[in-house]
Amino acid sequence: MASQRDVKNKIASVKNIQKITRAMEMVAAARLRRAEQRIAALRPYADAIGRMTRQAAAAAGAEALRLPLLREHESQSTAALLLITGDRGLAGGFNSQIIRAGVRLSANLAEDGMQSRWYGAGRRGVSSLAFRGHELDGSYTGFTDKPAYADARSIADDVMQAYVDGHVDRVVMVYNSYVSPLTQHVTEQTLLPLTGEALVGQDGETGQEPRSRATVEYEPDPEKILRRLVPDYVEISIYRALVESAAGFFGAQMTAMRSASENAGEIITEYTLQMNRARQAEITQEIMEVVAGAEGLT
Repeated sequence: MASQRDVKNKIASVKNIQKITRAMEMVAAARLRRAEQRIAALRPYADAIGRMTRQAAAAAGAEALRLPLLREHESQSTAALLLITGDRGLAGGFNSQIIRAGVRLSANLAEDGMQSRWYGAGRRGVSSLAFRGHELDGSYTGFTDKPAYADARSIADDVMQAYVDGHVDRVVMVYNSYVSPLTQHVTEQTLLPLTGEALVGQDGETGQEPRSRATVEYEPDPEKILRRLVPDYVEISIYRALVESAAGFFGAQMTAMRSASENAGEIITEYTLQMNRARQAEITQEIMEVVAGAEGLT
């Protein structure tokens, strides 16, 4: 049995860890509230951009296919996979589930004869992909805790240029969509080409237009409007994913640190019982020594 002093040292060590986990939980909770506010403000705008893009594409008809970002490539040989993770860890399986989903998607594409080119946002994703031996065509780090629209534009410019230049035939984004502090859903979204399913259902309408909608007259023509809307749509989709991922990270970290604090409390309780047993054993030993000494004097 460990001595009373050893158990006291263990209790002190666990209490120090518990203080750190509680502090990290409170910091994550404060950042989560701000991230939730950003999501609440962003989602209506992102939904409106998706709806406008879909309506303009429908109005443009066959002319929409003249746009490089709306035109499907004849051959489908290479896909760009954009994985969005956090810059830091200590958030349970938040980052690892994105890596697993990306690797699984790459394997499925390989079965269809498609190669994968990797893009990573977040240090955890970038380092994990590099550790697995994947060469990254684009790595973006240092901003996932509080992403700015300029960060999303930088990523969007790279993937759109790769698609227009013919280096990739498809762009798929994998990220954690935020539901609640306890729940983050792994989401796969096809960014390019923007046809059919890519433009349908992004605003929660399951691909259906509202029953009553005023007739829209486009000035200039829908094709010119699409030239401006489509890049904005890609940028706002990536920005939304970055913001959702940031909120999901803080929620996952807050939950993980709360669980760690509770586990530390249980360990402290167990060590306290061990210390009490050690103290009781020491007292019992001292009593036995006193009794033995008294018997020796009689």
